[in-house]
Amino acid sequence: MDTLDALVDAGDVNETPFNVFIGHNLGHRVFTMSVPFRKFYDISDVANDREAGPVAQRPLDANHAKKLAVYMVKGLVSAAKMRRLVLGKDVPDDFDAILRQLGDQPYFSLQPLVCNVRNVPPGANGPNGIRGMRLETVAGETAAFKVFLSERHILWVVDGQHRRHAADMGLSFLEVVRQTGRYPGKGAVLFIDKGRQVTEGEMVVWNEAWEAARSYATLTVEVHLGLTVEQERQLFHDLNRLGKKVDASLALQFDSSNPITHFIKRSLVGDLGIHVSDTEAKDWSEDTGALVLKDVVAINAIAFLNKGNIAGATPAVVEPREPTILDLWSRIVEIPEFGAERAKEKTTAAQPVVLKALAKIAYDLNFSNRKPIDADVLWTRFLEALPEMDFSHNNPMWRYFAMTDTEREEAGLATLADFLPDDRGIIANRDIGGFQGGLMRFGAKHNDIFPILSDMIRWKVGLPSRRDGQHAGGPLAGFVLEIPETMAQFKN
Repeated sequence: MDTLDALVDAGDVNETPFNVFIGHNLGHRVFTMSVPFRKFYDISDVANDREAGPVAQRPLDANHAKKLAVYMVKGLVSAAKMRRLVLGKDVPDDFDAILRQLGDQPYFSLQPLVCNVRNVPPGANGPNGIRGMRLETVAGETAAFKVFLSERHILWVVDGQHRRHAADMGLSFLEVVRQTGRYPGKGAVLFIDKGRQVTEGEMVVWNEAWEAARSYATLTVEVHLGLTVEQERQLFHDLNRLGKKVDASLALQFDSSNPITHFIKRSLVGDLGIHVSDTEAKDWSEDTGALVLKDVVAINAIAFLNKGNIAGATPAVVEPREPTILDLWSRIVEIPEFGAERAKEKTTAAQPVVLKALAKIAYDLNFSNRKPIDADVLWTRFLEALPEMDFSHNNPMWRYFAMTDTEREEAGLATLADFLPDDRGIIANRDIGGFQGGLMRFGAKHNDIFPILSDMIRWKVGLPSRRDGQHAGGPLAGFVLEIPETMAQFKN
């Protein structure tokens, strides 16, 4: 019998049993196990701290982890709802209300995490391996294996450190809500009602989501055994670099979780009949008039959120704004030749960067907290002028930066300078595109170009200048230039 000292030295006290399946991934023995959501953080660690030991991970991206945390909280609420349905219980409306506010979707799942137990022999063979036993059916067939992991058997995360950190963030959110009865305030990212008192019905949802996290909602983990740090790094590379990235438009087409993609599919494609495609015709002579889905998403991200992407969009923010943005698109489809065959050859409005400029005006006049005091009047004027505006390739306004002062004067563009960015002391990109063969092709650097096009369109339709608050017909009191969110917009 081992002495107490021997047991302590072996580090096998406080063993925890886990049921696993044993496999051989390309010949290497691995465990596949399901771990309760709440338990995984306690038995795992990440090798990205140089002071803690050999580094085998990239630095943590906090923003990416926050997005995953929101997804996990939604998944736990969905799991709690499904549990009620399985047990034949009524599902209170608060479940659907919270899922809708966070952004519901048809299905939730997390890909398996990949970990390594370092301080065991390769494959966990030999006397210093992991203790285990076979579990058999009544007929004597192997059903699974029970292994016993002690405190020294840390699951070092090879692939999934952001999922691990996000799980901790999600659980921390649930814990604060349950203990304080309020939604977290400053710094909270997982719910929009910061600081609000939790209602009795909402507390039922969060308590059952917490119960899901600590019991029946699990994470699937593939555990490698006895890898060296060099092998961990190679495995991390192979898992993250050898897979083929999904095309952006295809990914967006399959995504049913974001309210902006819902709006595009339901209202723009369904109601307005805008043709959306997964691929772009590089040759304008082959243009069918369809817009590429990833471009439509980017345009609407600006219109709804004044952002370059739709990450973080919630129904609570998007849905009240849908009628306004639908009005914008209803006017866009009235622009001559928009959506027609070879539309890009017939109108500049078929180019995504021009639509981004229109989206920027829509946001500034409707949702910006620094919009003009008479924004409603200006918005109506903009919508009425849009179908009549000259979006032809021959419009000299697009060639403003390629003209001399004399040419601008002759083209009637002299006052446009008051609307464009003041370049004094600023080095900025003003190459918005080129005019050749009767076609105006705007450049690829959209973040630099669409704010300038937005200023040009403001001037053309008689809106106030972003630069100095001057209306086309005189001073406009109360207009304040909104500080852009990105450096690319700031220099414009």
